Amino acid sequence: MKLIILDRDGVINQDSDNYIKSPEEWIPIPGSLEAIGRLTQHDYTIAVATNQSGIARGYYSKDTLQKMHDKMAKLLEPFNGRIDAIFYCPHGPNDHCDCRKPKPGLYLKIAEKFNVSLEGIYVVGDSFRDLEAAMAVNAKPILVKTGKGLKTLNSHQKELNDNKIPVFANLRAVIDYILPS
Repeated sequence: MKLIILDRDGVINQDSDNYIKSPEEWIPIPGSLEAIGRLTQHDYTIAVATNQSGIARGYYSKDTLQKMHDKMAKLLEPFNGRIDAIFYCPHGPNDHCDCRKPKPGLYLKIAEKFNVSLEGIYVVGDSFRDLEAAMAVNAKPILVKTGKGLKTLNSHQKELNDNKIPVFANLRAVIDYILPS
């Protein structure tokens, strides 16, 4: 199985410090949907692992989150793209759960669902906590500069270099790197 794990906000769709709270606020990053379509066409299994503390904070409901994911799925259709599984952490930072990144709980659930080792699996994120969770399961973290990626690049340059984490402009550039021409 060819598996890839993507963060959502800042990788697939635009991010906001005020949270993405509705389907109307869920706006894809240019090229991200096409990139997912290309992965689908190359027989990749695509999982999304996303912290969604806006639920715990009362900014939106699980039903609203589902509507955002339904919009994402609908917008992927013209590109023959699909997301095979979405795992999210609804907890806040003080809830001490095992699923909120940088803890690897979401990634472990993905490994369990697809019955695979995550060693060597690409994980694409825009925050250092995405990358930390990936390293915890021996996956291959990749940073994108979209979303909070530039901030992450500037504040974690040493860790990125020490761990040889590649950095790309956006998800489309990552997929151009991963897939054969």
